[in-house]
Amino acid sequence: MTLPPAPYTRPQTLPLVTASERAYVLTFRDVPNEDRPRERLRTEGPLTLSTPELIAILLSVGTTKEDVLSMATRISRDYGERSILEERSPERLAREVGIPLGKAERIVAAGELGRRFYQKNTATLPIVRTARDVFEHVTDMRTLTKEHLRGLYLNARYKVVHDEVLSIGTIDANLVHPREVFRPAIEHAAAAIILVHNHPAGDAEPSAADIAVTEQIIAAGRLIGIELIDHVIVTSDTYMSVPASYNQG
Repeated sequence: MTLPPAPYTRPQTLPLVTASERAYVLTFRDVPNEDRPRERLRTEGPLTLSTPELIAILLSVGTTKEDVLSMATRISRDYGERSILEERSPERLAREVGIPLGKAERIVAAGELGRRFYQKNTATLPIVRTARDVFEHVTDMRTLTKEHLRGLYLNARYKVVHDEVLSIGTIDANLVHPREVFRPAIEHAAAAIILVHNHPAGDAEPSAADIAVTEQIIAAGRLIGIELIDHVIVTSDTYMSVPASYNQG
């Protein structure tokens, strides 16, 4: 099932920008002290801060090439806010977004604290029964600039009991190992799994690699008794299920 693509629109006229008319770009050094994340945290409280600002506080300082707020904004944009919070590997985070390992360790530690203190209420867990439900559930990953493979782990009532980013980068059967997909399913006693990944280029058509990965996970699931019930590809405005032998014994 796919959604009709939104029509392209373009303004009638575009402003001309010469070298002397380029917009000024403020760096962190230009931000007044009272408007910096740490100061605003003290004076206004954490609820007023954006996710990049909270990440900037965790990072503490930037590098010689990038100030801390620019780094935090880039990480949030390129990696995805949910992906950051769910990331469990500091090494992978550091490698993917190009930050020092120590900074990645702080982010992963903060995410783990949040998970440990968060008490799940099963009455409010999202229910996913269709590919459309999946598309609406993963709004945060539709416009990511890199491919993310994500696992939605369901109980017997189709409620999402766990949601985890499994890999980042081009989907390939040689890179996506079944144990990484089924480990969370076992840990969270899931009855079924839905895989979902994004196509940053905007074409939801499954590739040969997408189909190969799907068949590989289906076969592994049959061996351990946890079913893969769908693999959904999403873009910014549409989605498609990967064709595979879901219902064949």
